[in-house]
Amino acid sequence: MENNFEEAVCPACSIIDRFGDKWSLRILILLHTHGTMRFNEIFKHMPNISQRMLSVALKSLEADKLVSRKAYPEIPPRVEYALTPLGRSLIPPLEGVIRWAISNADEILEHRNKSGRK
Repeated sequence: MENNFEEAVCPACSIIDRFGDKWSLRILILLHTHGTMRFNEIFKHMPNISQRMLSVALKSLEADKLVSRKAYPEIPPRVEYALTPLGRSLIPPLEGVIRWAISNADEILEHRNKSGRK
């Protein structure tokens, strides 16, 4: 059993890396909290992100089918983003990790400060 777990860690890390970057987790939680949103709505809720970086993050999440993109044939163009069923299934484990991070933030930050790392 332990060997199977170790073999599964490498592929799991590549999947976790996809939504564990600086912006993707924020996007997933934002879409979970607010539901379907347009690009500019997401952009307004995410300070310090460039439009290009938001676009790249959304495309990555869309490629993994965590986020859906729906374009409407209107002028001006309207595009909406929402969590897919797969993306929604990721929210409960993410909420657990977020709760853990919040509960342990003081201790972790204290250790980081002692080691000189941010």
